[in-house]
Amino acid sequence: MKTKYLLLLLVIFASCGQKEQKTEAEVAAAITPAEVNESSFKYWTWITANAKRTDDSFTEEFKKYKSNGIDAVLINTNTDPELLGRLTPLAKKEGLEVHAWIMAMNRPGDTVALKHPDWYAVSRDGKSCHDTRPYVDYYQWMCPTRKESRGHVLSLVEGLSKVEGVASVHLDYIRLPDIFLPIGLLPKYNLKQEEELPEFDFCYCDVCVAEFEKIHHKNPRDFENPAIDMEWKQFRLNKIKAVVDDAYEIAHNNGKILTAAVFPYPEMADHMVRQRWDKWNIDMVLPMIYNNFYNEEVDWIGYATGQGVKDLEGKGVELHTGVFVPTMSADEVTEAIKLAKENGAKGISFFDGPAITDEQLAAIKASKE
Repeated sequence: MKTKYLLLLLVIFASCGQKEQKTEAEVAAAITPAEVNESSFKYWTWITANAKRTDDSFTEEFKKYKSNGIDAVLINTNTDPELLGRLTPLAKKEGLEVHAWIMAMNRPGDTVALKHPDWYAVSRDGKSCHDTRPYVDYYQWMCPTRKESRGHVLSLVEGLSKVEGVASVHLDYIRLPDIFLPIGLLPKYNLKQEEELPEFDFCYCDVCVAEFEKIHHKNPRDFENPAIDMEWKQFRLNKIKAVVDDAYEIAHNNGKILTAAVFPYPEMADHMVRQRWDKWNIDMVLPMIYNNFYNEEVDWIGYATGQGVKDLEGKGVELHTGVFVPTMSADEVTEAIKLAKENGAKGISFFDGPAITDEQLAAIKASKE
């Protein structure tokens, strides 16, 4: 009798285990889009779409990419689902994956957001991105804490994620403004950044300050040196993470994955732009390892790739190295591909498509043969 009872328990536990495994498999199938090509090493590029262009001209461009080894294209449609819906079947017909690129927290010229000045991030010296833009005129950053501004960004993610045939929604500018620019860009702005300067330190809007003060019982506007207050830094890292995590749920609910362009590796992104991407709920990251921006040589692409891969160990997130081709020779493109592969990347992205020279395309194609 005792033996029969034990056998019965084993049967019950086994059936429960099978049921649980089946449920997990069903969930995974529901959120993993069939369109994503699980190739061993993926080649990406990026384009900005002009609605005035003909379908034939886009098809010609897509053919060029595919015939030279590109597997996936990130398309900037200025968050226009209709234009994305027009271009997606054209690209897919030529054998390309399509990823819907979006400027997330930076929303230059957003006609909806511009009607709401309070949605914008505010610097430590009290200036709003609505009318005072740090560095360049197209820097118009949304507050990641305010319900209305983050809701607006997520609604745009929702619209793109519903476009049939798209593999992912791809978040770019998913961060706060640069507290530190890449060192190679500083001369362009005649800047020295040896400390966190008030005009580049965000977000100090009323909502961010009030929420932080409620949790930590101190006001960041009163800090003599905000850079050394870890709770204040972590608060802002968490706010960006919260937007990403919500976007992840939206994308998956619509049968898409979530990808993002990020700064070179997590510790660097944390320091420069309040972005700690190894903590996010996300499927793939494409770190912008633009070596010339940092006065680094091509071998730095391997170093930064390897650092990011290590930081993502055990998290189930793929890393695809991003490189900036306008400053690279064809031989350097070949070397960058080799370095990305050797350091654990699952692919490489070339920014941007129209800038890739015939010699570079030939190098890309040859690397796949």
